[in-house]
Amino acid sequence: MQVDVIPTVNETRADELNQKTVIVIDVLRATSTIVTALQHGCPAVVPVETVQQAKQIQQPEDLLGGERYCKKIAGFHLGNSPSEYTPPGIAGRRVVLTTTNGTRAIQKAQRAGCLLIGSLLNAEACARAAFSVKRDVVVVCSGTQDEFCLEDGLCAGLLLRELSRLDGQPLPTNDLGLAMMLAWDTAKDRLEETLLSCASGKRLTKLGHRDDVVYCAQTNRFALVPVWKEQSLVRF
Repeated sequence: MQVDVIPTVNETRADELNQKTVIVIDVLRATSTIVTALQHGCPAVVPVETVQQAKQIQQPEDLLGGERYCKKIAGFHLGNSPSEYTPPGIAGRRVVLTTTNGTRAIQKAQRAGCLLIGSLLNAEACARAAFSVKRDVVVVCSGTQDEFCLEDGLCAGLLLRELSRLDGQPLPTNDLGLAMMLAWDTAKDRLEETLLSCASGKRLTKLGHRDDVVYCAQTNRFALVPVWKEQSLVRF
C-alpha cells in the first residue's frame, strides 16, 4: 500500500485519484464539522462549492451550513463551527455545506475509488476504514487559500502512523508524507498548543473561535468515518 500526501487542494489532480482511497482533511474546520454533524445524528452532509449551489439543491427540511473567510454566510442556518452541529437541532436533518477550502477539496476528490473524510477527531477510525479498502491511499490536505496548513499536515502524519501500525510495518510514502510523520511525532504531546500557534489557529482565535481550535485538536474522539455515497457524505 502506497500512501501519499498532497499539500493543498490546488495541487490535487483529479486523474491521479482514480481507483485510490482518498482521505480529505480540513482540520480547521470543515472535516471536523462534518464528522461532528454525523456523530450527532445528521443523516447526511452534502458538500458543495458555492453558495448558489447550496441554495439550489436545498430541500425543505435541509439546513444550510457554511462559511466564507471563517465567517457564517448570511442567511444560512449554521456556520462552520463544530459547536453548532449538535442535538437537538442537527438530529435527523440533512446539511448542505459550503466552505472556503474543505468542500472544494471534497468536490475535487469525487473521482476517487473510495472517498473518506478525516480529522484529528476520527483519525484512528479513518485509518482503519482506509486500510480495510485495500487500495493505495492519497491524503489531500485542503489548506487555506491554496497554501499549506500545518494542522492538516499533522493530521496526515497521524493517519500515516495509524496506517503503518495497522500494516505492521512502515508504509511507502512521498517526501511530504515522511515529513508529516516526523512533524506529528514532534507535536503530538502538545497538539492543542501547536494548533493555537499555527496561522489558522491564530486567525480563528482572533475571530472569537478559540474553542473550535481546542475542540478540533482532540485526537480519536469519535469512531465514525464519513464516506462519499450518492453525492453526499454518510457514515462508512
